[in-house]
Parts: sequence; structure tokens; C-alpha cells
Amino acid sequence: MENGGKKMLKPMDSEQLREYGHRMVDFIADYYKTIETFPVLSQVQPGYLHNLLPDSAPDHPETLEQVLDDVKTKILPGVTHWQSPSFFAYYPSNSSVAGFLGEMLSAGLGIVGFSWISSPAATELEMIVLDWLAKLLNLPEQFLSKGNGGGVIQGTASEAVLVVLIAARDNVLRSLGKKKALEKLVVYSSDQTHSALQKACQITGIHPENCRVLKTDSSTDYALRPELLQEAVSKDLEAGLIPLFLCANVGTTSSAAVDPLAALGKIAKSNEMWFHVDAAYAGSACICPEYRQYIDGVETADSFNMNAHKWFLTNFDCSLLWVKDQDSLTQALSTNPEYLRNKASRANLVVDYKDWQVPLGRRFRSLKLWMVLRLYGSETLKSYIRNHIKLAKDFEQLVSQDPNFEVITPRIFSLVCFRIVPTDYDEKKCNNRNRELLEAVNCSGKLFISHTALSGKIVLRCAIGAPLTEEMHVKGAWKVIQEEASYLIHK
Repeated sequence: MENGGKKMLKPMDSEQLREYGHRMVDFIADYYKTIETFPVLSQVQPGYLHNLLPDSAPDHPETLEQVLDDVKTKILPGVTHWQSPSFFAYYPSNSSVAGFLGEMLSAGLGIVGFSWISSPAATELEMIVLDWLAKLLNLPEQFLSKGNGGGVIQGTASEAVLVVLIAARDNVLRSLGKKKALEKLVVYSSDQTHSALQKACQITGIHPENCRVLKTDSSTDYALRPELLQEAVSKDLEAGLIPLFLCANVGTTSSAAVDPLAALGKIAKSNEMWFHVDAAYAGSACICPEYRQYIDGVETADSFNMNAHKWFLTNFDCSLLWVKDQDSLTQALSTNPEYLRNKASRANLVVDYKDWQVPLGRRFRSLKLWMVLRLYGSETLKSYIRNHIKLAKDFEQLVSQDPNFEVITPRIFSLVCFRIVPTDYDEKKCNNRNRELLEAVNCSGKLFISHTALSGKIVLRCAIGAPLTEEMHVKGAWKVIQEEASYLIHK
């Protein structure tokens, strides 16, 4: 197909795919080669792209060169470079060669694996790799697919907590009736739990006044105190309410706090609550024997979640959810229209993952996790995680040695929470100064960190976990932070 002397791109053609695919891989590889030349945090202003791109789509084909030129000059300036070795904000979102290859293969096969029959390999590989990882984490056997439990890949931890909350809600409503029970259901979490739980409560119809957000403080390093939970549950029972759901954390978003799972699980079990463990960030570290202790008590949980796309070299999105009772999910989420019926599903011989999630369609996400596990192996993955934790320990020591700074919470994994120390016990002034430091550091373009608030204190967060990060990047980041802080302190 020719168009004014140009070779037109066909909808699908193996030789064009080979040619254009090679060029795209070269473009991406060159991006990684030069990633440190970009400001880590995008420095553009809101609406910048509207001034650079046309108001309407082109009527006729353009060349790949034209598109890639626009990526270089118009798109990349508006990208915050999550894979930069100097990206220390939020939590990491790992990309890797193996993960990229898995994504490429998934895109190339182009399947939509909502049921077993729609692509048997997609369903069965997902079951297998989730079992592999459950064994690496030493999860209880009830979470494996050989029984009534099993694992499923969700898009994010937000989707994971939503589907298990739906399952927990429907378990109760089936026995007590919707009209009688819905307004009495109570959900419990600490004030360090991710806001995804609040959104899940809004979606599932949990009344806002029945969401118990229990206060934490520095005395427990921001972990939830079991006695506080027990007190709240007892009050609710006395008031005729129904304890429904408890979400505990292993590695909170703000400070990587770890809740005492065994003690909390005991309370959940004695009150017939669904117990969910959110280990989105820190779950990856628990494949290392020395960090497995932080999920001790997971045997009391009904569901467990970690994000392989955070710190496990698996490209976004790949959030792993295990449940002990898959029937709870499928009873709450299954649909069975005539156009999806088939012999294997009808005979109950297979898993149909459409009934474990909110959407119908799903990508072949297990391919990238399979490739990560096979091309790196568990020992390499453990070393990768240990290296980031060592770098975080080094950063923590640098902070501790500077009298102008303090570490706010003890470091467990690869997150360090710190701040400029207050002068004259003026916390308000201290908070403003730390906000100024955050702004100055991020506007430099040399690194990107984020912040949180703990007990009213503005705290800076340095989360180490990008695949390209080395010791020199951590030391370089600290040098920039010290220089900007010195200017603020002495101005």
C-alpha cells in the first residue's frame, strides 16, 4: 500500500511489525541510555501539551519518525521519569528487561483472557505463577490453587481491596439480608491505611459513619494497636452493629509501618470479620527469609495482596491477590450470560478469572511475571531487594549524622522518613521549612522525593527501589538535599 510514495502501515503485517518494532525497541533503549539527562520530575506547567498538539486527529497517515520526533520534543518534557535512578518519590514502580519482554509478548498475542476457554494458557499460567510466588512468600497452603483458595492478578491494590470487600459484604448480606444489614456493616483500619479502602467503602455502600479509622502514633511506629481495635469492635457490637472487615498493613504508604498481623487476625477471627492484609509495597521483601517475619500471622488472613509492579521488577500493572475461599469472590462477582457459556465452565472444571474481578476483560499479565521469575530467578530477586534495603540503610545513616536532620520513624525496608529538625520547638515553622525543602529539591530536576504527614509533622520520604539506582545516586541525592537545606536554614 503506497500513499504519495510513502509505505502505508497496515493494520497487521509481520514484516512491518519486525521493522517498526525494532525501531521502537531502539528508541526505548536509547531512552534508558539517556534517562539521567532528563529532569526527574517534569517541569512543565498545566495545559502545556494543548499548545503543542493539533486540535484534531490527522486525516492521513504520518510516519513513525514524525511521531517519535513529537515524543522527544513534546511528550518526554511532560514525563516524570519513574525509572530514573534518582526517582525516590512515592514507592517504586519497577520496569525491567524481563518485564518489558513479557509486556511485548502479551501485546503481540493480543488475547482477552476473561474465561478459561478464551485462552486456556492465560488462566492456567496465572494460577501457576501465583502459586510459585505464594510458595516463595511461604504463604499458608489455603492460598494455593490446589484447594479452594488461589491467586489472581488484579490491576492495582485498590482493585484488590475492592473485590475482597465486595466478597465480605455479600457473605454477610446473603445470610442477614440487604435491608437489615447493609447500614450496620462496619469496616476497620488504621489511619495509615491507603485511601483505596475509603474509595472501596464508598463503592460498596458502607456508610461513612461506619468506617472506623483508628489512630496510630509514634509509640508503635504507626502500627495499629490490637487493644484499640478490640475496643472499637466491642463498642460497635454493643451498639448492635456488625463488624465486617479489617484491613491491616505490611508497609504503609506514609512510613512503611507494619501492623501486628497475628494479634489483629485473632480479633478478626473471634468476631467473624474478613481479614485482609495489604502488603502492596513491602510484600516483595518478604521473599527474603530475614524479612518473612513481617508477614507472620498471615495464616489468620482471608486475603493477602502485594504489588509485583512496585518492587519486583514486573512492569505495571500486576497486583497479586490471594484468597483462601475463591467461592466468596465468585459468588459476589460472577455473571453468566448465554454468550459466555461453555462446556468447561458449566462442568466446573476450570477457573474463569472474570468472576474474580470487576471488569470482564483482562490482559495476559501473567506472562511478564512468569518471565521475571524465570529470567531472573528467586535468588537474583532477593539480592535485588536486599541491595535497595542496604542503600536505604546507608541513606538513613547519612541523615542521622547531620545535626540539621532527624529520622522520624525507624527504617525497616527501603523507605527513609526524615525532616529538617525544628528550631525553638516551632513545629509550624519546621513544617513550612520542610515543604520549602521538598519544593526546592524537586524543582532542581536532579531527584524527586515525596512527603507525608505523621502526627502533624511534615515528613520527607526517600523510597529507594528503582532498578537503575546505585550508591552514587543515593549519595548524590543526599548532597542536593543538604545543599538546599543549608540555603534555607541560613537565608
